[in-house]
Amino acid sequence: MLFGECTITFQDVAYQLGLPVDGRYETFGECPEGADEETVRRFARAYIMMLLGTQLFADKSGNRIHIRWLPFVARLEEMGGYSWGSAALAWLYRCMCRVANRHVVKLAGPLQLLQSWIFWRFPGFRPAGYDAFSWPLASRWSGYNLGISKKGPRFIWMPYSTPDVLQVVHPEVLEPRHMMLWWCVTSLIYFAVVEWHQVDRVLPQFSGVQPPPHPALNIDFLMSMDERGGDRWLPSHLQHWHLHWETRADHVLRFDVVDDPGPSHEFLAWWHQHGKRFLSRELYLGDPRGIPIPVEGTQRGAGRVPDMDRVDDVPDRRRVERRARVGTRRSQRDWRWLDQAMEEGDEAGRDGGRRRGGRGRRRGAAPR
Repeated sequence: MLFGECTITFQDVAYQLGLPVDGRYETFGECPEGADEETVRRFARAYIMMLLGTQLFADKSGNRIHIRWLPFVARLEEMGGYSWGSAALAWLYRCMCRVANRHVVKLAGPLQLLQSWIFWRFPGFRPAGYDAFSWPLASRWSGYNLGISKKGPRFIWMPYSTPDVLQVVHPEVLEPRHMMLWWCVTSLIYFAVVEWHQVDRVLPQFSGVQPPPHPALNIDFLMSMDERGGDRWLPSHLQHWHLHWETRADHVLRFDVVDDPGPSHEFLAWWHQHGKRFLSRELYLGDPRGIPIPVEGTQRGAGRVPDMDRVDDVPDRRRVERRARVGTRRSQRDWRWLDQAMEEGDEAGRDGGRRRGGRGRRRGAAPR
């Protein structure tokens, strides 16, 4: 596999979902035959609400749609003027950033875009049924891949350059004014979510040679922003980032297109110095066969388990489990009688029998 970074860009959003990536940043049943215009518009609004709330900008609720979309679907004629692709990409970036936290166990966002991007870029993960092409490209998924093939390239830098793909792509996607934005380094805005389109770090995805990248833009302070208290303050508070999007045409990268894209020698030297070549610690990278197994570590007999010695600094888990079953309170002073009763029971068990007639001190009783 070639070295380098890869990510989801405007190009992937345009090919996979067929969404416009240019425009303003603000970004149920069947309709009966012979319905009047108002009924058709009502069904269209409901479908668009479902598409926005459950597909492109889905959250973890699963069955709820935010009311923020009502002003947008009320003006159907203006829906095509928004950059839905950049907003969906910003939301996916933010969701992937959140799930990187080890305490987060669920991933939201346009997951069909992420899944289809993996299938197109990593051939080994593709399921059966990828021989047929349809538009948008994300609609081609079918079936499961139970066995991952080890043959062929492990990553494809330019999966959209084949003639089969170009035959089904919508002509508007290939217009120069849209393709120009694929190479644009700008901000991605989705209400309070602001992310950065760092295509300067993935030039091989656009048939370019990757030089040593510039330092990544630190936007950690934007991760804590939400829409509590309303969102009318966002355009003024985030005016600097909105200006980046307004001037996106001025930040288009210029580079040479080559037949064999990949990292440059300077990038490989930079990556060797700053990259993480091994995911495991050095302790686990050695050959385990070079370490002799001691005699006491070998197994003797069928299913033999070595005896376990009690370590002094390790708490007795049996007492902890029994105490959890009985119940505790934050104040251990009131439940000290329970600890003493357990200790007496343990001592009696070690003496070979349990003393009869012994009772622990009652809760709250004073010693005599």
